[in-house]
Amino acid sequence: MTDHGKHKWIFPARFRTGAYSWNASRLACRRLREATSEIKKIARKDPVLGAEGAVRLVEKLWPALEHVDSSSGALGSAVNKALDALIPTIIKAPADDKTRSKWLDRLWQAMADDGVDYLSSVGDRWGEICGSVEMAGRWADELVSTLRACWTDPNPGVYFHGATACLSCLLVAERHQELFDLLELKRYPMWHYRRYGVEALLAMGRKAEAVQYAEASRGLNQPDSMIAQACEEILISSGLHEEAYRRYGLRAAAANSYIARFRAVAKRYPMKDKSRILADLIAATPGEEGKWFAAAKEIGLFDLALELADLNHCDPKTLTRAARDYLDSEPTFALGSAMAALRWLSQGWGYEVTGADVLEAYDRAMDAATKLNKVDEVTGRIRRLVESNEGVSVLFVRQSLHGRMSAHPLDQ
Repeated sequence: MTDHGKHKWIFPARFRTGAYSWNASRLACRRLREATSEIKKIARKDPVLGAEGAVRLVEKLWPALEHVDSSSGALGSAVNKALDALIPTIIKAPADDKTRSKWLDRLWQAMADDGVDYLSSVGDRWGEICGSVEMAGRWADELVSTLRACWTDPNPGVYFHGATACLSCLLVAERHQELFDLLELKRYPMWHYRRYGVEALLAMGRKAEAVQYAEASRGLNQPDSMIAQACEEILISSGLHEEAYRRYGLRAAAANSYIARFRAVAKRYPMKDKSRILADLIAATPGEEGKWFAAAKEIGLFDLALELADLNHCDPKTLTRAARDYLDSEPTFALGSAMAALRWLSQGWGYEVTGADVLEAYDRAMDAATKLNKVDEVTGRIRRLVESNEGVSVLFVRQSLHGRMSAHPLDQ
C-alpha cells in the first residue's frame, strides 16, 4: 500500500502561496491542467491517494492564485474545469470516516479562505463529498442553524458561504421536508438554491412536481437556460421527448456558438430531422438568420445556407472558409459564399479584418468562377460591388483588391 504521507507530488511546488503574479493567468491555467493530469493519473492506481492530492490542490488554489488578474474569465474557467474533474475523485475514493472527516475539515477551511469563490462548486457538492448519509447528516446539523439565521435576518445582503453545502447535505441525508422548509425562508426564489428542491422531488419520484418547482424558480436575473435544461432532462427521463423538445428543447440549448447550439439540440433529439431542428432554431432567433449559415452548411443545405448569408450578416471569415472547403465538391456554393463574404466586407462587417481577408475572399471567388466558367461574369459583379459607392468600407475593399482587379480587366 502507498504511504500517502510520503508520496512526492510535483504540483505543490507550483502552487505555493503567491506563486503567480498579476499577468500570469496563462501560466496558471497550464499548471492547473498539469496538476489535474498528475492527480488523475495517480487516482487510477490509488484512489485514496488521488483524492488526497485533489484535496491538497484545492487547499492551495486561492493562496497561489490570489494575485492573478482573472478579469478575462480564462482562469476562472480553468479552475472550474479542474474542479469538475477532481471533485468526483474525492467523492468516489474508498476512504474511511476518519480520513474523509479530515478532508472535509481541510476543504471547509479552504472555502472559508477563498477570496473570490473559486471553490463554489466544492460547496455545491458537499453532501456527496461527505461520502455517506451519516456524515452528510452530521454536517447538515452543524450548518442548518447558521443558514436559517442568515435567511431570516431582516438585513439584506447577509451571506453564508456554506449555503449550498448545507442544502446539499440535507439532500443527501434525505431530510427533504427540512430542505423545502429552509428554501421557503429565502425572500426571493433563486435557482442556485432551489435546484436542490428539484433534486429532492426527483429523489422522491415526483417528477411532475419537480418540473413545476423548477418553473416557479424563474424570475429576474435567474438563468432561464439552466432551468430549461433541468426541466428538459426530467421530461426526457420520463420518455416525453416530443414534449421536452416543444417546451424546452430550443431554450435549453446553451453553447458558445450557433453551430454548437444546433449540434447540442441535434444530439439530444436524434429522432428528429436535422433540417426541422434548424428551421425551428432559425424561427426562434429572428434577425440572426446569418448566424445559422454554418449549421445549414454542415447538414448539406447549401441553398438555404446562402439564403441565410444574404438575409442577415454573417462573419466574412466563416464564409471564406466555406468557399475554400467546398471549392471542389460544391463550386456553386463556394462561389456564393465568397461573394457573400466580399459583400459583407464592403458593408463593414467582420472582426479584426485586414486586406489579406479581402484578398482571400476574392481569390476563392475567382477559383470557383474558373471552375464554373464564369470568370468574366464574376469579375463584373465584383467590380460593380467595389464601385457601388464611396463609403469607407467599400474603399477599403477596393484598395485591397486594386492589384487583383487590374489583372482581370473586363472586356470592353
